[in-house]
Amino acid sequence: MTRTIVITGAAGRIGGHLRRALRGVYPRIRCSDRVTPADLAPGEDFVAADLADTGAIEKLLDGADAVVHLGGISREDSWDAIRRSNIEGCYNLFEAARRMRVARVVFASSNHAVGFYPRQRRIGVDAPVRPDSRYGVSKAFGEALAALYAYKHGLRVTCLRIGNFAERPADRRRLSIWIAPDDLVQLVRIGLDHPDIRYEIFYGVSDNVAGWWDNAAAFRHGYRPRGHGDEFRDEALARQQALPADPVGDWYSGGTYCSDEFEGGLARSPD
Repeated sequence: MTRTIVITGAAGRIGGHLRRALRGVYPRIRCSDRVTPADLAPGEDFVAADLADTGAIEKLLDGADAVVHLGGISREDSWDAIRRSNIEGCYNLFEAARRMRVARVVFASSNHAVGFYPRQRRIGVDAPVRPDSRYGVSKAFGEALAALYAYKHGLRVTCLRIGNFAERPADRRRLSIWIAPDDLVQLVRIGLDHPDIRYEIFYGVSDNVAGWWDNAAAFRHGYRPRGHGDEFRDEALARQQALPADPVGDWYSGGTYCSDEFEGGLARSPD
């Protein structure tokens, strides 16, 4: 039974919701970020830790049963910034988890690891990665690193390719990739508790009629999303009308992450 969990990136939007949802579910929640969350509750400890500091990460994970790794840069950035935070920092986290005998890791990956698939194509978790940005590359790296630590070192790892975490989808693209906050909590808990987890990739999406991804792996492990993106369809499509046309971004699932800095690539890959 998981008793002490660590949440990195605990002061962020997803981290804050997750902390509140897991209060009382696990006896101890140890939070980490660059800043202290404003709403720490009894049973929550805070430990400031820089992902670049291996000693601090080992101290953070000492005695933990599992870690939910949300920390790092959550958007596109320069290569130096992405490398330090999302690549070297991710390696430090997994290596510290191995050293400190942490049993499970739930890794916050992203839909941007596969952003260069056209929206007309439905893919599962076995499709090769097609990152749409330096940020997407870092998440593809994290998934590969997670597999190494699962198969070589025995960690039980779940990678969540998070779509759009919000109270409601805001445009056409997000009608397909939206995940209701409590559905993400459900996926995290599967990663923390399911007895059959070894190494899995799940799509972090709700039950969206317009969805592009086959989430059969998550369903096999008991995922039952309660959010339905289609309930917000009219509202989202109305907001879409205010957005500028984006021939590249509107073709691919990664949206503007694909069209940003785009030059001479496949503007409309058929598959």
